[in-house]
Amino acid sequence: MNSTNRSEFIKGLRDGVPIGIGYLAVSFSLGITARECGFTALQGFIASITTIASAGEYIGFTLFAANATLLQLIIMTLITNARYTLMGFALSQRMPEGASLKTRLFTGVSITDEIFGITIARPGPVNPYYPFGAAAMSAPLWAIGTALGITMGNILSARIVSALGVALFGMFLAVIIPVCRKDRAAALAVIASFAASGCARFIPFLKSLSAGNRTILLTLVISALFAVLFPVPDKDPEGDN
Repeated sequence: MNSTNRSEFIKGLRDGVPIGIGYLAVSFSLGITARECGFTALQGFIASITTIASAGEYIGFTLFAANATLLQLIIMTLITNARYTLMGFALSQRMPEGASLKTRLFTGVSITDEIFGITIARPGPVNPYYPFGAAAMSAPLWAIGTALGITMGNILSARIVSALGVALFGMFLAVIIPVCRKDRAAALAVIASFAASGCARFIPFLKSLSAGNRTILLTLVISALFAVLFPVPDKDPEGDN
């Protein structure tokens, strides 16, 4: 690992701290569900360290408890986590030229909502070692939280578990606010996203969709709309002269 990649990895580790703290709280709650579905702490840990997706794991745990087939588990997990495909497309456009297939695959595996947010918000090409660092910090805490939820979920009160999740909201604000201050279109897109997400819970067709599918649909519509209304100008090939 060269000095640049090492520096980016360390930055990812640092920025992954608040994500990991939030993950610890969220996955603790997930662990309680896993325990009710008959999973041991070791099984929950392995499921979380290899998946890192709250909705996807919840679906997996509950379907397993309902004796669903392997094909049903695969299909439902793919549908629930389909939004990560869009995130992967976005990151692939920012990857450095010549990035190997192995690097791209590892980058795809490291994608979560929060890691994607802090990665895509950085200017310029994406150095894969940045999300690698963020994942190296946060993924173990996600898995540990699941295992703890299975073993000691009844010890902590629901209020304490909920309070620990505040770290995730703080991290989201840290990602959104600086970008919105610099870019009016980004600020409008964030506001539109919040408004559309809230309204979608009450619109007859949209409220019947899963949260993951609603996210995909709203992402496509809002991003396409703002791409038309606020296109990013092409850079001058001759430079800034």
